[in-house]
Amino acid sequence: MVVLTSEARRRAPAIALAAALAVLAIILALLLPAPTAGPPSAASPSPTPALPSPLPGSTSTSAPGSSAPAQEPQETDTPEAGQAPVEPPVTVPPVPEPEPPEAPAQPPEPPQPAPFPVSLRGQDLTVIPGAGRVVALTFDAGANAAGLPKILSALAARGVAGTFFLTGNWAANNPPAVAQIVAAGHRVANHSMTHPGFTGLSDDLITQQVRGAEQTILAAGADPRPLFRFPYGERDTRTIAAVNALGYVAVRWTVDTLGWKGTSGGASIQSVADRVLAGLQPGEIVLMHIGSNPDDGTTLDADALPQVMDRITAAGYGFATLDALLGH
Repeated sequence: MVVLTSEARRRAPAIALAAALAVLAIILALLLPAPTAGPPSAASPSPTPALPSPLPGSTSTSAPGSSAPAQEPQETDTPEAGQAPVEPPVTVPPVPEPEPPEAPAQPPEPPQPAPFPVSLRGQDLTVIPGAGRVVALTFDAGANAAGLPKILSALAARGVAGTFFLTGNWAANNPPAVAQIVAAGHRVANHSMTHPGFTGLSDDLITQQVRGAEQTILAAGADPRPLFRFPYGERDTRTIAAVNALGYVAVRWTVDTLGWKGTSGGASIQSVADRVLAGLQPGEIVLMHIGSNPDDGTTLDADALPQVMDRITAAGYGFATLDALLGH
């Protein structure tokens, strides 16, 4: 039997208490769960956000973990700290002055012929004044060109030049014929665009008729200025003044052969020649036609032309174009 000494009996309670505390610590360690990594619980305080590094030259007295003061909103492209902002110079590009619009290209003006003598204004001439013993053979072209080959052949055979009054429509429809007339050395003149009666036209329409024919004939290769003949011979003081203002002298005729009536209208080759010789005088202006009669297709003026020229020559007369009115 073990006998405890008095010293041992005094330490026994302290030892028992230490043993009990050790056992209690072991039990607590076994019962409590070990801490694991993971997101903080809702009750955990939010981690303190990292503070931005202070700018060079600035000081910070905030200790780590202390709450940072609210940051002012930052702007981009701010000037350096401590400097006043400098506005860059505003450069406004010069606004070019608008260039004036180019004027539309205008067709070149054809060369102007010599003006006709002032003494011819206000007249619709029926003879060539002071021309002497010459006859002007003139040919109107407004319908077709049926008689033209015979006319050009007869004139060429006798070396005679004539004057051809063309409508604009005829020139537009017969450009090769216009070229033949010019190539043969004949004079071309203006007979309106569409052959209307002029006394019923306004001044504006007269201008359209005259200028329209002029431009069309020029485009075909001939210059009709300054000779004009009224369609049907229909004219008055106003219409004569209107064509004069457009640079034209009005030319009528001394005698109309009436060959345009055709055989269906009672005309013949002989009647054509007889009418010309009946009106023979110095400066006589003879009116003939190129086209055929619309009813019977005859070309009496073209057929009678050789006889007409032979009889005029036999009477001691020569021939001239209407340029004789202009002094050349």
